[in-house]
Amino acid sequence: MLPACAARQGGIDALAAALQASRHDTLTTFAAYEQALPGLGVPLQAERNPPLWELGHVGWFQDYWLARNPERHRGVAADPERERSQALRANADALYNSSVVPHDARWELPLPDAEATREDLARQLAGTLALLRATREGSDDALYFFRLALLHEDMHHEAALHTAQALGIAVEDARWQAVALPKPPPPIGMPAGPWRLGSEADAGFVFDNERPAHDVALRATTIDAQVVRWIEFLPFVESGGYADASWWSAAGRPWRAQLQPAAPRYLRRAGSRWQQWRHGQWQALNPAEAACHLTFHEAEAWCRWAGRRLPNEAEWERAAVARPEAFRWGDVWEWTASPFQPYPGFAPHPYRDYSAPWFDDRPVLRGASRMTQPRLRHARYRNFFPPHRNDIAAGFRSCAR
Repeated sequence: MLPACAARQGGIDALAAALQASRHDTLTTFAAYEQALPGLGVPLQAERNPPLWELGHVGWFQDYWLARNPERHRGVAADPERERSQALRANADALYNSSVVPHDARWELPLPDAEATREDLARQLAGTLALLRATREGSDDALYFFRLALLHEDMHHEAALHTAQALGIAVEDARWQAVALPKPPPPIGMPAGPWRLGSEADAGFVFDNERPAHDVALRATTIDAQVVRWIEFLPFVESGGYADASWWSAAGRPWRAQLQPAAPRYLRRAGSRWQQWRHGQWQALNPAEAACHLTFHEAEAWCRWAGRRLPNEAEWERAAVARPEAFRWGDVWEWTASPFQPYPGFAPHPYRDYSAPWFDDRPVLRGASRMTQPRLRHARYRNFFPPHRNDIAAGFRSCAR
């Protein structure tokens, strides 16, 4: 079973192993922060959290939705407002509850130090594993919050890797490094027809924004078999694409005017060659790697310049599911032309703040990136970020107009 399917449908033993593996990666990456950042201080920016807060938050979240949740056995039917038992740390809710603690206030909180936070996490994980082993049935309802906590921690691990990239912290685990892509195969032709978009009710764990599955009608098109590489993207830059307003959308022009970028984030020209900022130093760019750390605006501008367009999320999902032998994905998160909106008949799951607050037409991203845990790499997973974000490992593929 693929890791993403095991995370969503696997039983008690598989979940126990995955929870421990996820925590090991969380702590290993945090150790890289400790080594690079004495005092763990980072600048206050909207796209990141303090590393010590992130570490405490993943443990708090697991404790809040499992050990402290009297309705954990009910799965998606659980009442999120039921009174919780006492947290392991008396003031944990006031420190780590992201639903009530404002983002900017997290830099001023009286957080326990790193060693005390690690001790909290060790006690919390031990409690989670004990609850899991005591679970008498492996139903989707009984395991729902264990799976949610696992994938939530995996998401925060990827966010930690994004922040490490931005701050020049070396996290050299081979699993999270970019790889060279082959020469693009021929585009994949997809006929007109219906597609069942989203996850079915019997698919094990699903995120609320993947439900309910519903039929959509798709036009015939051709879609790239893999994402755009630097070797395909850089001619747009070198031909003056960033200076030419005609390639940019009405939303992209203000972003371009405000920041006045000459190239994508983490790239610079050194003589006749391109370099990339990686592990805290400038390195020669491998043009065969996926174009990465691009905004939605940059993806759209390249498509206009190339006479292409971004796929919508249904086109992306259909190609990934129906043509897995030809459709390569997982190198970068992929911007799509679809706004992040609820599917018809959407109902929020108990973690109310996961999807509903963000249905504001920000673009949907599909796939996964080199920084994504394999447990999150699911063809029906919907990611979502504002169109100006380029700290995430995002790129794109294109379709014929």
